[in-house]
Amino acid sequence: MTKEDVFKVEDMACNACVNTITKTLSNNENISNISCNLESKDVSVTYDEEKVDVEEIISALDNIGFSATIKKKTLNIGGMTCVMCSKAVTSTISKMPGVYSIHVNLISETAEVIFNPTVVTVKDIGDRINSIGYEYMGIHDNNSINNNIIEEKHNQNLRKKLHRIIVGFFFSAILMYLMFSNFNFNGNESYIQLAITILPFIYVCSPIIISGINSIKHHNLNMDVMYTLGIGISFIASLLSTFGLLGESHFMLYDTSIMLGSFLMLGKYLEDRAKSKTSDSINKLVELKATEATIEKTINEKTITETVDINKVLKGNIVVIKPGEKIPLDGQIIEGKSYVDESLVTGESTPIEKNVGDVVIGGSINKDGTFKFKVTNTGDKTVLSQIISMVQDAQNSSPPIQKLADKVITYFIPGILTIAVICFIIWYVIYGSPLLYSLSIFISIVVVACPCALGLAIPTALTVGVGLAAKNGILIKDGQTLEVSQQITHVLLDKTGTITVGQPVLSNIINYSTESDEEVLMIARSIEQYSQHPIAQALFNNQKKNEFELYDVDEFENISGKGVQATINNRDYIIGNKKILNDNNVPIPENILKDFENEELNMKTSIILADNKNIIAILSVSDVIKENSKKAIDQLHKMNIKTTMISGDNKNTSSIVAKQVGISNVVSEVLPQEKLDYVKKLQSEGEIVAFIGDGINDAPSLTKSNVGIAIGTGTDVAIESGDIILINGDLLNAVASIQISRKTMSRVRLNLFWAFAYNVVLIPIAAGALIPWNILFRPEYSALAMALSSVTVITLSLLLRSYVPEIFRE
Repeated sequence: MTKEDVFKVEDMACNACVNTITKTLSNNENISNISCNLESKDVSVTYDEEKVDVEEIISALDNIGFSATIKKKTLNIGGMTCVMCSKAVTSTISKMPGVYSIHVNLISETAEVIFNPTVVTVKDIGDRINSIGYEYMGIHDNNSINNNIIEEKHNQNLRKKLHRIIVGFFFSAILMYLMFSNFNFNGNESYIQLAITILPFIYVCSPIIISGINSIKHHNLNMDVMYTLGIGISFIASLLSTFGLLGESHFMLYDTSIMLGSFLMLGKYLEDRAKSKTSDSINKLVELKATEATIEKTINEKTITETVDINKVLKGNIVVIKPGEKIPLDGQIIEGKSYVDESLVTGESTPIEKNVGDVVIGGSINKDGTFKFKVTNTGDKTVLSQIISMVQDAQNSSPPIQKLADKVITYFIPGILTIAVICFIIWYVIYGSPLLYSLSIFISIVVVACPCALGLAIPTALTVGVGLAAKNGILIKDGQTLEVSQQITHVLLDKTGTITVGQPVLSNIINYSTESDEEVLMIARSIEQYSQHPIAQALFNNQKKNEFELYDVDEFENISGKGVQATINNRDYIIGNKKILNDNNVPIPENILKDFENEELNMKTSIILADNKNIIAILSVSDVIKENSKKAIDQLHKMNIKTTMISGDNKNTSSIVAKQVGISNVVSEVLPQEKLDYVKKLQSEGEIVAFIGDGINDAPSLTKSNVGIAIGTGTDVAIESGDIILINGDLLNAVASIQISRKTMSRVRLNLFWAFAYNVVLIPIAAGALIPWNILFRPEYSALAMALSSVTVITLSLLLRSYVPEIFRE
């Protein structure tokens, strides 16, 4: 389906710009027409909205240096009761000029809208929402007090529903008692029932009826219309019968009408409560945000502290943190140290020691020390804000399987109405049943239908699954990623930084001198303290050099590509590769040369320490395999997923690492483009490929693979090329992400089964399939069954919250 949108591109200045934009966008076969207007700075684009989204067009323009005016806002919407409501909002708003896309989340009652602010404003969108019978309730902002007001309004609505439920069932019980009692009212039973029913009926059912009437006014056929039909017909028919206008006063539906409203209200109450619980994970993330920070100021050469609102803290401010306090923003420690609990942000269960120079993440908890840090990120740039944004985006997305449910729902209500009318005609005209009896069957069919269960089956499971992943430090980009991840057949793993730590450390000393190993290491570190080479840093185990006891060094000289030389206590030393020894005429005995070569065969990088006459020692550094790499890869094999290690390192080193972690297939000495080609090769063979890498030189492979799993470090979560981001970089989480995807999609299928099963089984029963056995499925039973269908689906989704991935159980 094609769609035309107009983008405002202010930096389009000449015909060359027009040609560049036109040529770039024309390269996409799913874009059929591009028209640029230099005077108005407009770029009109016609595209296939099923294959191209607005973000792709914006990104394409950005890549060639042009910025299109675009805004993305999440709006709070009140009054949406079922999936047909969300479809009505989507359909109406998407047709507005300047609106590029809209994703409505029935669970959170929000709509994420991407639009051109020069064409349409948020107020315009809000007014359009109000015009179709729903309530625009402001912009959704995790830092806004407005969200607390909305939450309180939600709680008030729940209390009102509960009061209506209590009143409805109380008077229903009275009516039922009168029906089955032997009291003689001298033929006035129907009038007494009307008197008992009228006020409770108005109180209990008026919200449903008003909503249904509003929906009809705005040509929106949703479940409130169906409920209004059922309630209205049962009450009006009973009223007409009471006054003899139908001639069938012996068959009253007053108890049905009020009980119907009560059960429907009970269903809405249970559904609203359950829906709010599906978003607990995102709510807990939002609660991690601090509202205040204690900053350090200098006034009149005096240093003071002041507690300020979090939104007033600026990048570069100094924040003071005491034991037990929540760290309000991202920053780098400049004074003090402590242990910090980052579990709620990164999923890392053990508190981490933080010293001067270390990074702290907003939302984590300081355990026992006091420290100061300089703020590096504020507002939506903080790690926590990025996590919340990514989780919300994922929960607002739809997996491909949603298209099936949407297609069914589109025809569902018209189909149910048709079935109900046909069944009414069959019972009333063909079988000659009483009018109210036939109407009760019509009402039962209309009310028992469960499109809400179908509409909730996928988004509730998706919301809980994405939240569960976030709780474990796994960020899943969208619903499509979840659906594809369950089908993964082959995992490609980069070596450096993925299977290994990515930071070489000192691993071995072979000492040929009479000096102790400690003395040899102290000499080597003293010389290398001035070097910026990675091996020099590895000798210090990637810690700060000023924390070590070192000798004073004279005449330090760096010899590029060979090593360094220096003087300590009037003794000359050299340290580096074999070339620097040859240049200084230092012989390398055969046994030492053999040791050196053996170290290299064991994937170690070695340097030689010598004076101007003899070799003192060989010092080796190596990249350490991550603690959980082998366990994660073993688990992938248990899941019947093939693994391949693909690396730019030499064949020998790659093979040794692969063997240690249990990978038999190794592709080594490849460039980023060759990694990409290997991904394509596997895909051409029918494999569903996941690529796990660090998101830098692996970006092409991460993007091309069916699922790109990017290794994060706790502070770089916004890795755009990854479909799944592992905040703490643990490979166990990569396995857990696949297991969570499988479990979530399994729950989606179970939800869909029950949603369809309720309809397949109960609609025929409501139509009278059991009447030959003298069983009439009364409308109030239909209302109860309808309520249970939605609650069943949501409850099944909520059970996902207790799921623990198999990799974490071992």
